[in-house]
Amino acid sequence: MRIATFNVESLFRRPSALNQKSWKDGRPILNDFQRFSEIIAKEAYSASDKNALAEIIKRYKLQTRKAYQTDFFILNEVRGKLFKVPKGAEEPEIIVNGRAGWDGWLELKKDEISSEAIENTARVIKEVNADILSIVEAEDRIALQLFNDQVIKRHGLSYAHNMLIDGNDSRGIDVGIYAKFPIKSIRSNIDVMAGDERIFSRDCAEYEIQITDNTTLLMLINHFKSKGYGKAADSNEKRRKQSAEVARIYDERKKTFNFLTVAGDFNDTPVSPYLASLLTQTDLKDVMQHPQYINGEDKRPGTYQSGSASNKIDYLLLSPALWEKVQDAGVERRGVYAPRTFKSFPEVISAETAASDHAALWVDLNI
Repeated sequence: MRIATFNVESLFRRPSALNQKSWKDGRPILNDFQRFSEIIAKEAYSASDKNALAEIIKRYKLQTRKAYQTDFFILNEVRGKLFKVPKGAEEPEIIVNGRAGWDGWLELKKDEISSEAIENTARVIKEVNADILSIVEAEDRIALQLFNDQVIKRHGLSYAHNMLIDGNDSRGIDVGIYAKFPIKSIRSNIDVMAGDERIFSRDCAEYEIQITDNTTLLMLINHFKSKGYGKAADSNEKRRKQSAEVARIYDERKKTFNFLTVAGDFNDTPVSPYLASLLTQTDLKDVMQHPQYINGEDKRPGTYQSGSASNKIDYLLLSPALWEKVQDAGVERRGVYAPRTFKSFPEVISAETAASDHAALWVDLNI
């Protein structure tokens, strides 16, 4: 049986801010989105809050576009108005004093992904041919279903079961699962709190998979806080809390389950102190450290972009019982475009046609 994890970076549609040439281009847009969303949630808007909102509105010209739509944002107003532009002026003026004064939100506008990239994503999934596939950064469950029915099947593979629980990410990128075996039970952890803050950026979604009549496997699928936007110290602390909570959940679940996997994109390296509670303080082991791991001709240690050591951010962690069942493990990076470091599929000819910036990580188990 093969288990894999793959950050697909969306299947059909992706926020425009995430679709830039580099993180450097997209980061300020995402920072503005986060700042705007944080301010409008406040009960009362200070003068500096109003100035910050007005600056973001002006920066993206939201006050001048039809239906408040720009290249990156859509401003939705359900009740009341957030701002006005006085006659003869160009500067927007915030006209409410807090959340009670209006109902609305800022939404990230999405772009269609190129058909070549969509096909190459399916090509990676077909080549990996996992029995259970952890999917990171999918839009929603319907996207999973349509991708299976309309794209993966065309490549000669099909999954009988899929599931995705909408998580906490306002960008609409969540974690889900494809499985050839029945999904016996589902548990979400979106409401786990640390003080007044939700711990998980997306979710730590738990899927119990029925392998045989007497054998089940529990998968915990994650996508930790990225380094892409926000303050580094805040992001690091967020990942530390996420790692600790997943470790706690795992330690609790192993009282019931023998076969457990923690999978996904942790957005940090194995030596990071912010992942220590999960990577060094549990009995979980990373398949990339198994003697049976096949590194490939390129010998790259990472899973993201060029595959350098600093880009080792995707994980398949196994419980001791699963570790003993490992037959082979490897990484499928031919969907990534990095022509100076390794070979891609012939159909991957540019960053725009790449399946993802992430390689797919897999393990074969004798269960």
